[in-house]
Amino acid sequence: MLTVDFSRFPLAPGDRVLDLGCGAGRHAFECFRRGARVVALDRNAEEIREVARWFSAMEEAGEAPAGATATALEGDALALPFPDDSFDVVIISEVMEHIPDDKGVLAEMVRVLRPGGRIAVTVPRYGPEKVCWALSDAYHEVEGGHIRIYRGDELLGRMREAGLRPYGTHHAHGLHSPYWWLKCAFGVHRDGDAAALPVRAYHKLLVWDIMKRPLATRAAERALNPLIGKSFVAYAVKPQLPATAVK
Repeated sequence: MLTVDFSRFPLAPGDRVLDLGCGAGRHAFECFRRGARVVALDRNAEEIREVARWFSAMEEAGEAPAGATATALEGDALALPFPDDSFDVVIISEVMEHIPDDKGVLAEMVRVLRPGGRIAVTVPRYGPEKVCWALSDAYHEVEGGHIRIYRGDELLGRMREAGLRPYGTHHAHGLHSPYWWLKCAFGVHRDGDAAALPVRAYHKLLVWDIMKRPLATRAAERALNPLIGKSFVAYAVKPQLPATAVK
């Protein structure tokens, strides 16, 4: 389930891509399939080992074109182990809401992104996320949980302050907001209870949608995204350095 829309954020074969806070690797895998040279980085060592196994399986199955490369790396988003201007593309999806020093993370992303390179940032959308917080403290008051809710203009402002130039936004996962509202209302840890039957039923719908991608749910999600899309997605470019005057 991708949050970044690659029709709005196209990759070229050979692009150097950093998937920062890659989690289970969904965006890193898609970039690998598209021929990029991918680094998937996360602080969770167990997830990184699993992502590395999937990269190997994809390569063995011939799912990535010639020239594509993939590396899974454990690391700290506030101290990236890369030189300046190392990447053509940086993706950070559903990560910044977890990190106290989000300005520091943005600064590191800008540092390792080459001038003219592009970045995609996704965070939970303000309205749907606010409902989740109102329904359940357990949804966010956990170790490593969400510590802030971004308004769209606030995130764009922080990106501009970091030296980026935003060029597009949209919302994603409109079908997922009702699922999380149900989950928060019935109890985020009560999926097995009889009372949580609506949560399990809706979850089956989402799995069916992800696996089969039927026209009906695709159309429903497109209609719902502007209204209750779970994620806010912003795209930006790092401006080119001014040309040096010829003497």
